[in-house]
Amino acid sequence: MDRLSNTVRPYAWGSTTLIPELLGVAPTGEPQAEMWMGAHPGAPSGTGRGSLSDIIDTDPARELGRPALEAFGPRLPFLLKLLAAGAPLSLQVHPDRSQAQAGFAAEEAAGIPLDAPHRNYRDDNHKPELVCALTPFDGLCGFRPPVETADFIAALDVDSLKPYVDLLHAHPEEAALREVLTAVLSADPEKTAHTVAEAAAAAERLGGPYAPFAAIAHHFPGDPGVIAAMLLNHVRLQPGEALFLGAGVPHAYLGGLAVEIMANSDNVLRCGLTPKHVDVPELLRVVRFEAGDPGVLRPEAAPSGEELYDTPIDEFRLSRFVRPQGAAPVDLTLATPQILLATEGRPKAGELTLAPGESAFVPAGEKVELTGMGTVFRATVAV
Repeated sequence: MDRLSNTVRPYAWGSTTLIPELLGVAPTGEPQAEMWMGAHPGAPSGTGRGSLSDIIDTDPARELGRPALEAFGPRLPFLLKLLAAGAPLSLQVHPDRSQAQAGFAAEEAAGIPLDAPHRNYRDDNHKPELVCALTPFDGLCGFRPPVETADFIAALDVDSLKPYVDLLHAHPEEAALREVLTAVLSADPEKTAHTVAEAAAAAERLGGPYAPFAAIAHHFPGDPGVIAAMLLNHVRLQPGEALFLGAGVPHAYLGGLAVEIMANSDNVLRCGLTPKHVDVPELLRVVRFEAGDPGVLRPEAAPSGEELYDTPIDEFRLSRFVRPQGAAPVDLTLATPQILLATEGRPKAGELTLAPGESAFVPAGEKVELTGMGTVFRATVAV
C-alpha cells in the first residue's frame, strides 16, 4: 500500500480556500481547483516507489489484478479528484464510447494535433463521472421540461427571449430543446450579449431560483452559455449527496467542494461559459435532448458500514465509510485496485493514518483493514 502525493490543479475557476481548509493548511491566495488521485498521464500521483503510472506500467498484473486487467487493459481506468469550485465551470457534455472512438479516429486522420485548441477528442474513451458533495454544492444537470423552462424564461420579460419561449411551447420536447439550444449558440454575438445583459439584470431583480443564473452572468457577461444554462435543472447537493453524469447530459458545476470520480478521459464538448473552443455542430450531435429529473443519488448502506453510490459504469465504483468512535475494523481487501481518500477524522488504512485530504493506493489483492474514526471514500472498479 502506498501513500499518495497528489497534484493540485490551479484552474481559474478554483476556490482559493476549500481545499486548504480540508487539508488544514493556509491558503496561498491562488485558486486550487482539483486535486488528482490516480495514474492519469497529465498528473499521476506520486508514491515512495515512483509515480503511480510507472508502478502500474512496470507490473500491471500485480497492481491492477486479473479482473481489472482483463476488463480495461494495463491501466487504472478511473481518476479520483477533490473538486473545489469557486466560480462556474464550463457548460459541457461528454460523448459516449462509440462517439469518442469515431471522433478521435476522424481527428487523427485529419492530422489535428492532440494539443490543438480546436480539437474535440483527446482520446477514444467515454467520460462518465460521479460527483459527491462534501459541502453544499451547486450545479446544473440535464434539461428541464420545455414548458417549465418556457415559463421560467418568460418571467424575465425580455423581448429578445420571447422567440425561445414560443419554440419551447410549440414543439415536442426533443425538437424544442434542440431548436432553442441551436438558436442560442448560433445567434449574433452582439445581440446575444445584449440579451444576456437584460436577462441577467432581470434575474438579479427576481432573485430566488433566478439567483444562480445572475451569478453565472456575473462571471461570464455576454456569454450565450448563460441563456443555455437556463434550459437546465439547477441542483443543490447537501453533503453526502451525489450526481451521476452520463454521456450526452449537459452539466456545469457552480460552487462547492466535492469528491469526483470519472473514467480516464479528457473528452469534453463545451456549450458555453468558457473562452475555449465551442464546436456547435459536434456538440449538437452529442447532446441528448431529453428532459428529466437530475436524479440526486444517496448512498446505499451495507452491513459492513460501506455506503455505495450505485452507477451503471464498470470503470469506477465509489463508496464511503462514515466511522464513529469505537467502530469495528473493516476488511477492505479486494481483487481490484483501490484508492482510499480520507475527508474527516484520522482513520487508519493498514498502518497508514490518513488525515483529511490524504489518500493511499492499495494494489489488487493486498490485505488492508480500516480502523479508527472518520470518513473514507473508496474508489475501485466494478468488475
